[in-house]
Amino acid sequence: MSNKKKVSTARFLNAKITSTISISLVLVLLGLTLLILFMGNGLSKYVKENMSFNVMLSAEVTDYQISAIRKNLDAQPFVKSSRFISKQEAKEQLIKELGDDPEELLGYNPALDCIEIFLHSEYANNDSIAVINKVIRQDNNVTDLLFQQEAIDLINNNLSKVMTVLLILAAVLLFISFTLIRNTIRLSVYSKRFIIHTMKLVGATGGFIRKPFVINNIITGIIAGVIADGIIMAMISYFSKEYTEMQSIITVTDLVIIFIAVVVLGVIISTIATAFAVNRYVKMRSDQLYYI
Repeated sequence: MSNKKKVSTARFLNAKITSTISISLVLVLLGLTLLILFMGNGLSKYVKENMSFNVMLSAEVTDYQISAIRKNLDAQPFVKSSRFISKQEAKEQLIKELGDDPEELLGYNPALDCIEIFLHSEYANNDSIAVINKVIRQDNNVTDLLFQQEAIDLINNNLSKVMTVLLILAAVLLFISFTLIRNTIRLSVYSKRFIIHTMKLVGATGGFIRKPFVINNIITGIIAGVIADGIIMAMISYFSKEYTEMQSIITVTDLVIIFIAVVVLGVIISTIATAFAVNRYVKMRSDQLYYI
């Protein structure tokens, strides 16, 4: 009798471990999908905030006026950061690009002082840039605002398409994840279908029968979620060391949201799948239990 109990306990633990690992792997897939979504959003922000806009200044502008213009720009809500580029520095950049010194050819330095600004990501779109252009040009010492319109259009269009694809992928993988977890739980409940039927015969209600199964699988969902978070964290740590740019693309807040979401989704999907699986056997007649 003792041996039978040990075998039964061992089988239960093996089934529980297998079920938990299976759900964990599915949640890893779901967590990585969420991570890619956040990274897509972070990449969009990173690219937009690293596009430079050159505020060209007039040749007669003084150091005091340059300081005042830059201070005014930094105070604007659309400016994330700014950097002053002197005529000499601009000339050195031209020499690198052209291979010749334009001052020797022309007899004077054609470069102008300018202030390089970087915008907050939410302002890096055509409508906002048009307004920003008008605001900046109000200063008489500003001659022009230079930026690559084609590059901005290309980035905005491509990032929009990528985010759409990622959202569709996330929806598909969420459905696949729910299906896989539901099948895993159905298999674990299947082995207890006769116990469910016995409980029905002694007058147990559907809610009473479902309760222990739901609680049990909620715990499984939490454990599986925590395991999945550990695997995802290990993968992120590895790739962050290999690709340091990832630290600029995804924030700690994003990671916290992803880790919580994985555990919550594990609980929600496990609860719904358990309820459906148990209901199926609660509604079955005794003769049907032998033919499924």
